[in-house]
Amino acid sequence: MAREHHLSSVGAPGGALPSASTEPIGGQHAEQLSPDRVDQAAAIHAMLADPTRIRILWALRHTESGVGALAESAGCSPTAASQHLSKLRLAGLVQSRAEGTARIYRLVGGHVVRLLTESLAQADHTVNGQPHHD
Repeated sequence: MAREHHLSSVGAPGGALPSASTEPIGGQHAEQLSPDRVDQAAAIHAMLADPTRIRILWALRHTESGVGALAESAGCSPTAASQHLSKLRLAGLVQSRAEGTARIYRLVGGHVVRLLTESLAQADHTVNGQPHHD
């Protein structure tokens, strides 16, 4: 049975929605977001929208690994893990290198680990009932 997640009261004290402001967001110095940057960020988040890919990336947070070990960590077949890794590589979240006949994967940069850590911390507020904070 799928769980429903309600986001209407996220971050609001007592579950109430915060009041809207008529002031410009960020004032005069608000950073402008280019369409390319927003599209790329959305593509990265789309890669994180799959539980198997999150498990694969989490398994890579401290070490390099091959497809078989990543499949075992993610609870999927090596074929499925390979397909997910291919998508993650095309998205620029992982890199691979040859080691004999095997491919060894690793995360690209520290941003991926921080994205995962923050996403899982946010999930803890819903799943474990942890209070929200700034």
